[in-house]
Amino acid sequence: MSHPHEQPPAADASVRTARPNDAPAVGLVQAFVWQGEYADILDTEVLEALTGPRFATAWRQSLEHPPSPQHRLLVSCAGPQVTGYVAVGPATDEPGLPEGRSGMLLDGGVHPEARGSGHGSRLLNAAVDTLRAAHDELEAVAVWVLADAERTRAFLQAAGFEPDGAWRDRVVADDGRTVREVRLLAWP
Repeated sequence: MSHPHEQPPAADASVRTARPNDAPAVGLVQAFVWQGEYADILDTEVLEALTGPRFATAWRQSLEHPPSPQHRLLVSCAGPQVTGYVAVGPATDEPGLPEGRSGMLLDGGVHPEARGSGHGSRLLNAAVDTLRAAHDELEAVAVWVLADAERTRAFLQAAGFEPDGAWRDRVVADDGRTVREVRLLAWP
């Protein structure tokens, strides 16, 4: 029986900077996220090639040799289990954004089975804090998302990101098929 003034045990959830040995777990989460997000966009053989080990190789390389000192990979955890990831870095060559004072959410997601537990919010908050620490005067944070990824857009917009009118079409198949992405901005 618990005492009326005792607090219930806190959930063992956290966000931390990724380490090279996190690469397999991040790769696995990314594979689940991308296979879900791109299921109706990419050809079956391309989806089948989006595997944890393939992504893990790229993450390990990036963690061991980051593109710049401002690039970081953060992971959300439930206990020791990696549940999500977000890669952040400077916003370079982004039209309309202040050069040297803008950051990017480069990629990220939460494993489908771990969604709805606050991991995405914790990752997003930690990502913005990390970008603030990397920039003397952070003026904007940008992220590109699939135009029809309604759940992702709703999550980001609820957190203060808004579409700024920028869009791009990415070629996603050998036949020239494209997918539209839109840019969302937050002004922290």
